[in-house]
Amino acid sequence: MGRDKSLLELAGVPMLLRTTRLVESVTGAPVVVGNSSYRGLDLCMVPDDWPGAGPLGGIATALRVSRAPWNLVVACDLPYLTREWLEYLIARARESQGDAVLPMNARGAEPLCAIYHKRCEGAIRDALESGVRKVTEGLRTLLVEMIGPLEWKPFDSQGLLFKNMNAPEDYEDARAKLDRGGKFLGT
Repeated sequence: MGRDKSLLELAGVPMLLRTTRLVESVTGAPVVVGNSSYRGLDLCMVPDDWPGAGPLGGIATALRVSRAPWNLVVACDLPYLTREWLEYLIARARESQGDAVLPMNARGAEPLCAIYHKRCEGAIRDALESGVRKVTEGLRTLLVEMIGPLEWKPFDSQGLLFKNMNAPEDYEDARAKLDRGGKFLGT
C-alpha cells in the first residue's frame, strides 16, 4: 500500500477508527494492539508484545490484556464488515466448545475476523516462541471451529465481507462503494 493503511480514510474516518467503532457497537470498548502513531485517535491502546511478529503476536498481546473469555479479533483493513456478521460470530463462539471460531472461504481461514478464547493465549505464545508467525500455524494445537461459506454467505450478498485492502486499487474500490452509500460497517 505504501503507507499505513489503518490511517486511510473512508467517508472521512480512518479505517482503524471505523473498525474500532464497529467492534465497540457489538462488544463494548475494544483494545487496539498497535503503535504510538495512533495516539491522536483517542483509542485504548496497548503496545504489541511481539513487534515484528505479525498478526499472531497481536493476537497473543490482545489475549494477554483481555479479561473476557471470548475475544473478537478484527483486522482494521476489512472495510466491508457488518455489525450483523460480528453479532453472529460472537453468538456462535458463545455456543462453541472450541478454542477459536474462524470463518473459512475458498482461500482458507480468515483468522483476522475471528473469535479466540482466552485459553488460546498459552498455545499461541508457545508457537511464537518457537518461531511460528503464520496465524493458522499458531493455532495447530488448538480446537478450531470453522464457519463455512454456507453459514456466512447470508451476511455477504456482494462477496466482500472478508475482502481487505492490500493495494491502492482495493482502497479506491472501497471508497467508490462507500461513496455510493453501501451498507458497510453498520452504516
